[in-house]
Amino acid sequence: MARKITAKDVAERAGVSRSAVSRAFRSDRSLSDDKRVRVIEAARALGYVSPAAQAVASVTTGTITLVAGDLENPFYPVAAAELSQAIHAAGRRLILHTVPPDMDVDAVLQQVLDYRSDAAIVTSAHMSSRIARTCRDAGMPVILFNRVQPDAAMTAVTCDNYAGGRLAAQHFARLDRQRIAMVGGSADTSTHIERSRGFRDALTALGRPLTAAPDGAYRYDTAFAAARALFDGPNPPDAVFALNDVMALAVVDAAREAGLGVPDDVAIIGFDDIPMAAWPSYRLTTIRQPLRRMVAETLDLIDAQKADPTVGGTIRILPVEMIRRETA
Repeated sequence: MARKITAKDVAERAGVSRSAVSRAFRSDRSLSDDKRVRVIEAARALGYVSPAAQAVASVTTGTITLVAGDLENPFYPVAAAELSQAIHAAGRRLILHTVPPDMDVDAVLQQVLDYRSDAAIVTSAHMSSRIARTCRDAGMPVILFNRVQPDAAMTAVTCDNYAGGRLAAQHFARLDRQRIAMVGGSADTSTHIERSRGFRDALTALGRPLTAAPDGAYRYDTAFAAARALFDGPNPPDAVFALNDVMALAVVDAAREAGLGVPDDVAIIGFDDIPMAAWPSYRLTTIRQPLRRMVAETLDLIDAQKADPTVGGTIRILPVEMIRRETA
């Protein structure tokens, strides 16, 4: 009978300590990326399964792993709740892996693979093409949710971010706003790229310039500071499109602090339609993502990809709609 592979074997092959092996499987941020990769590759080569994964191996049949990052953005906890309900309604179990801030999916790859889920859904964290290939080689479908990336083999479900950006620009034009600004998100994300591209393209087609486009990093505090700088400037905008609702709420608060009326002095549009957008204190006009339909399409793609691996590479883009409230 073959000898059981241990953490000591992995440590020796990777050239690290046994404690480093343990930390690699806990996504401990004190471990360098180089050591983590060496441990992961050594574990895969030896066929090592971590103790945590062994403990749940008998109950993971029929599970789906949700890999979630950016949980400070309320959209993603809401999306996680919708996914959880739908997964349980389908008679499956959900395993949640959270990606620490400033880390990518690679950091939890070995855990995701060890738990032997039917599939993985990745919401907002960055995932390397190498890691995606590793999951495919292991027979585990990976579905990107609310994002895409330049990998022809990746499967994804997203809303039409480009069309959403165009809707915002067209609405500002109908309101005859002249000094139009945009508060951007994280520049390397597909949501930022597509929303901003749609907004800019529509403004160009309408013959209206974009007067400012500061970085809001998809964070309330960063967007608030950027908006205050705009409103305190010599030529403040009379319309602002924020690429998500968290930043849009920050823009509303910054406008009020600057003594501006919303929407009389400045019209504001967000993106996502998180629950806070409908709160009476905001009543935010925003672009709504079809969340429940996106969840349904994601689970459908998982089933399709399990039945036929050639389905990989499918991207489903779902329509958005503008929700008119009181800020624009």
